Amino acid sequence: MARGYSKLNRRSDNRHALIRDLATQLFLHGRIETSVIKAKEIKRVAEKLITLAKRGDLHSIRLAGQTVRDLSINDQTALQKLFKEYGPKYQDRNGGYTRIYRIGNRLGDACPMAILELV
Repeated sequence: MARGYSKLNRRSDNRHALIRDLATQLFLHGRIETSVIKAKEIKRVAEKLITLAKRGDLHSIRLAGQTVRDLSINDQTALQKLFKEYGPKYQDRNGGYTRIYRIGNRLGDACPMAILELV
């Protein structure tokens, strides 16, 4: 029976932490390089968070704050960047906020790699 998500060969607490960290890095930097499977899992979470940012109310900020870590670059946290930059930017777009580029296989273990970026 299908689960609808990938376990990423991790226990649930480690998997949730990985997805939180990679989603936070995506919002801070705009693009990340990771494996294709991880990119597909993070894309699901990032699209939902951007939809919350489009709403922009206090409840949405608190829901997104449960997932996005409080890391900062240039005195702007990932949560602030999500709601002040990406929310208004994608206000007129009905989904499809991220894009996955496949970039070949990693040299060490031949894992298929991808770049996940915000459109």
